[in-house]
Order: sequence, then C-alpha cells, then structure tokens
Amino acid sequence: MISTNQFRNGSHIDVDGTVYKIVEFQHVKPGKGGAFVRTKLRRASDGAVIDRTFRAGEKFRPVRTEVRRMQFLYHDGSDAHFMDSESYEQLTIPGGTISEALRWMKESDEVEVLYIDEQPADVQLPSAIDLQVAETEPGVRGDTASGGGTKPAVLETGTRIQVPLFIDIGDTVRVDTRSGEYVSRA
Repeated sequence: MISTNQFRNGSHIDVDGTVYKIVEFQHVKPGKGGAFVRTKLRRASDGAVIDRTFRAGEKFRPVRTEVRRMQFLYHDGSDAHFMDSESYEQLTIPGGTISEALRWMKESDEVEVLYIDEQPADVQLPSAIDLQVAETEPGVRGDTASGGGTKPAVLETGTRIQVPLFIDIGDTVRVDTRSGEYVSRA
C-alpha cells in the first residue's frame, strides 16, 4: 500500500477502483484539525483532471507502471497502431485516450508507451519536438525575428499552431508538446 506521505508527481494510484496519475499534490497542516493532502489527479482512462482532498496517512493500492519503446505506425481515424521495437508485436490504443499526443506524432516515430497494470494506457512524448511546416503564408521582406507578430501554420502532422512571420514552408520548427506553442527554429 502507498500512503499520502509517499505521493510523488507522476506516480499512479488506485482510488476507488479507478487509476489516476498524480499531477501535483500539497500537504496542508492547518492550525486546527487534522492534516490533509490536496491533489490534482488525471484519470488514466480518459485524461480528465480532478481535484481531490485526502486525509493525511490514507492508504491506496499502488499501480504498476512500465514504459516500453514502440514505433508509431499509423492512425486510422479511431485507433492508433503501434509496433513493439523488440518483439515486433502490434497493438492498438483508442485514439480518444491519446488524442493530445497524436497531434505531435508522425508515422514511424519512436515513442514511449506507458503500460498501467499490463495494459497500454498512454503515450509519453518529449517536452519539445521538431516538426516541418507543411503550409503557411509566405514570408514578406521585412519580417524579422525582432519584428513581432505571428501567423498560422500547419505542421506535417496536420496540427495548426502560430509561428513568427519569418517562418516559411519547409522550415523545421521546435514545438512545446505540453502547451502547443512555437519554441524556436530547429
């Protein structure tokens, strides 16, 4: 069993039969009454984030997690298909559960698939990823890095983001996968 004083950001716990990932937590010791722990939890099944408060010392079943390197094959509209790089075994994950990660993945990318209790549950991406600009309005003379301003661009994965005015079609840009914002040229 795992106690509230063993909470770590990123670890998984089982609360009333549902698996959650601890996004953040805070131990609170009020002047009056017992101590408690405020948490922000992400449901593993659908990614919904909830706030939950637990009494200090409450115990939970720890959840066994494992990360395996896999190759992203393709997305067929409803499911994402992956292949284990070592055993060449293929698996599918419903697209709805990893829709945010699908925005940044190209076919044949190597990714880390998170297994929760032996079941594939999520895809872990690096915090920044390099992608090529597939379409955007052409840059105009005078558009510089210090000029400011942004324009819409479509990346090779089909995701729309805002980029600086000097970025052209074919440029490779670095994008923050957590916020979806342009970081720099790659």
